[in-house]
Formats: sequence, C-alpha cells, structure tokens
Amino acid sequence: MAFCYGFFFYKVARNTPKGSTYFKPKKSGGLEVSNKRDFYLYLAMNIPMYLALAVLAWKLSSPAVGLLTNAYTQIIWLILALLFIYQVYSIYQVNKEHLEHGLPEMEQYKFKQVAILDWAYFVTFGSELAVVSMLPAFFMETFDLSPVMAGMLGGAFAIMNLVARPSGGFLSDKFGRKKTMSILVGGSTIGYLILSMVESSWSVPLAMLALMFCSFFVQAGEGAVFAMVPLVKRRMTGQIAGMVGAYGNVGGVTFLTVYSFVDTSTFFMIIAAAAAACLVLVQFIEEPKGHMHEVMPDGTVQLIELT
Repeated sequence: MAFCYGFFFYKVARNTPKGSTYFKPKKSGGLEVSNKRDFYLYLAMNIPMYLALAVLAWKLSSPAVGLLTNAYTQIIWLILALLFIYQVYSIYQVNKEHLEHGLPEMEQYKFKQVAILDWAYFVTFGSELAVVSMLPAFFMETFDLSPVMAGMLGGAFAIMNLVARPSGGFLSDKFGRKKTMSILVGGSTIGYLILSMVESSWSVPLAMLALMFCSFFVQAGEGAVFAMVPLVKRRMTGQIAGMVGAYGNVGGVTFLTVYSFVDTSTFFMIIAAAAAACLVLVQFIEEPKGHMHEVMPDGTVQLIELT
C-alpha cells in the first residue's frame, strides 16, 4: 500500500500551494549558517543523533536482545564515526565561503532557533515514541488488565494526534507561536508529573483521564514546533524540518534507554524534568515578526509578510 501510494503522491502532490514560490536551499550537504559560532553549534547539535544510533547498536548487542555480536557493534560504531567525519566535512564545504565574514545580513538567521526547536521536538515527539512503547505493559502490570485491553488503552495516547497536533498548529497561528509553545510544553511537564503518580490504587478511568490530558499537551506541542519551523529560514525549511524531526527519534531512543534503568514513576519524572528544562529554552526563542526576505530564482528579492 505504501509503495502504491508513493506513485500516487508523486503524481498528485505539489511542492507548494498553487501560485506560491517553491524556495530551495542554495546548497545541499548541510545547512548554511550565519557565522562561526552557529557553525560550531550546528556541529555540536549533530552529535546526539550519532550517539542515539550508537546506543541503538549497543542495545541490540545486549544479552537481553542478542541481535548483534560485539564485533558487529564495534563495526557499526566505526561506520558512525566515519559518517560523522564526512558530515563535518560536508557542512564545512557548504559554509567555507562565508565562515570568515558571515552570510549577507539579509540572509542571516540565528541557528539557536533551530537548536531550541530540536530540543522541543526531542521532548515532545521523543517522549511520545517512548511512552507509546511502554504504556501497554504499564497498564497490564499496574491494573492487571489483559494484553488486548492494555494495548487498546495504551494506544489512546497516540490516537490523540488526530486532534492534538492540528490544534497545536492552529493555536500557534491564532495566539502566537512562542506563547503557545510555552503553554504546551509547560502542560506537558504537568502531565508527566501526574502520570508519575499513577498507581494501582487509581481507577482505570482516572488513569485514562490523566493520560489523555498529558497526551494532548505533548502532541499539540509537536504541532506548535512545526508551526515555527517554516519561519526560521524559508528556503531551508525542508533541511530544518529534517533535523528537527530527527531529534524526535533521538528523544525516543534516549527516554527508552533511561526507562531500561529506572522504574516507571522515575521514568515519567525524568521526562517531566526534561520538559521543564525545554520550557526554559523556549523562552530564548525569537518569534519572527514583520517581514522575511527571500532571494527568488531570478535573483530578485521578495519581501514576505509574516502573519
């Protein structure tokens, strides 16, 4: 079905709405950054993605899983190290011309915007990936439910995406992106703190109410993150979205690795602490206002109004 849909999508979908300009990055191989400081921050922000893959290889070689031998794991780690070196080289090639003098002022942006969105998606989508993986077992053990019933209840966390993600984008457009993201990440913090208190003395409906409360804020937060992504630098939206999305998977690996060492209550409290730290970071984000400059394919400059 996915294979067939790929052809359908290629035939029917458009890069942009009808009448809009499709802005593409000038170079491939990495993001363009505005100065040396952003260049080094960009390199640093790539490291957790490689560490997450290294941790996955290590987990697959653990005695409990046993899918990889130690020799294969070491080979994978070597390949990851070589890939990181190649990526550093590629990023340098993209940015070498303006590392000394920076991008023209009209094309500059602050990479910290991307870094904060990375960590926001690390906490929101990353925690969702981790939680939906462990919730059925948690419900089964806590409330002595059948595997089928526990799976159905646990799946409710992800089903909230149908409403919550679009709501996060809608609220961002209506009330402001930074304000909305702050409220949603703060709500996620409270939601995970509540989940850390769920125990067998709770009724199942009350536990589900706590779960739905938390899942709404988490997934609406994901929508709020991607409401901000296109406003960082329009012609690099795809590259920025790819990096932000990758950090969601980094979060999933990180939180599930933590879960393998702690009990469920501590697991939820750690996610809550990560969300609280992210809430602080979100306060440093700068919501674009006014207009954005973009260079058109013919070399002319277009002034894009931000709403």
